[in-house]
Amino acid sequence: MAKKSFNASVLPRMRAFSGRLIDRGDTVLVGLSGGADSVCLLHFLRYLSREKHFALAAVHVNHGLRGKDALADQRFCKQLCNELDIPFFCEKVNVKKLAKELDLSPEHAARKARYNAFSQIARAWGATKLALGHHLDDQAETFLLNLLRGTKAKGLAGMPVRRALDKEVEIIRPLLCISRAETEEYVRQNGLSFVTDKTNTDDVFTRNWVRGTLLPLLETKQPQIRAHLALLAAEMARLVEKKK
Repeated sequence: MAKKSFNASVLPRMRAFSGRLIDRGDTVLVGLSGGADSVCLLHFLRYLSREKHFALAAVHVNHGLRGKDALADQRFCKQLCNELDIPFFCEKVNVKKLAKELDLSPEHAARKARYNAFSQIARAWGATKLALGHHLDDQAETFLLNLLRGTKAKGLAGMPVRRALDKEVEIIRPLLCISRAETEEYVRQNGLSFVTDKTNTDDVFTRNWVRGTLLPLLETKQPQIRAHLALLAAEMARLVEKKK
């Protein structure tokens, strides 16, 4: 059972940031992969839901790509939700089939299938918000990834803090104010377990190369590069919004 304690160093930032994203009476669905970031998000929103009085549930998407490991992640997520007394939904998708049908890479097909599943479950449950566990490091990685691929100003704005998933559901990212290290420290301080997807270290994916090679190299020259890139992405987002 998860301990009922909180990381005092990041909690005020998380509360202040989330306060702009979640309203009293909302119905919030959390995308739960089982990794440290989504476990941190679910645990924190469970705490916040009692303060702001909003409904909370979690959804896990099994992409059908990792066999027994994927099933183990699914079981972990279900058990965590049972321990936290949070409704749990699970959707299994056939990414290989979708990638072949749409002529997409497995990575892009997985993302498309995942968001389709999120949308279906959110509408079925009546969710008003879909909360995802992307954090500050993810934002820095997205900025560099878009820069490498070639992009306009909108791409340099990175992931938006909030955007529409469909006409009825809004995506929110309450953890963009904290780093990967802080999400991992949060789960440790709160006695929470999490799973690790081994494919996250495979450099065949460009994002993993940015995470494991490029950013550490940049940090040798500027230790705060992740925070700097995230701040720059936020500034670009404000500039793009002004031009609309």
